[in-house]
Amino acid sequence: MPKMRKVPQRSCLGCKQVLPKKQLYRIVRTPDGEAVFDPTGKKAGRGAYICPQVECLEQAVKSGRFERALELRVPEAVL
Repeated sequence: MPKMRKVPQRSCLGCKQVLPKKQLYRIVRTPDGEAVFDPTGKKAGRGAYICPQVECLEQAVKSGRFERALELRVPEAVL
């Protein structure tokens, strides 16, 4: 019988819900020190994950969780 592979899990910064990595959006702090949206989930750098719901994004921005997770101020254009 084939082995079951573990599905990578990540926490949403807004609602703190743990979901499969593929269901979340990733914002990454690149080695250059800028924040960018990472649609592939493979860019090098420190990543933070968010649900695709507007409420989660608003909560994460309002509480400052993006800045804390990425250790950098995230521009509005990225969000």
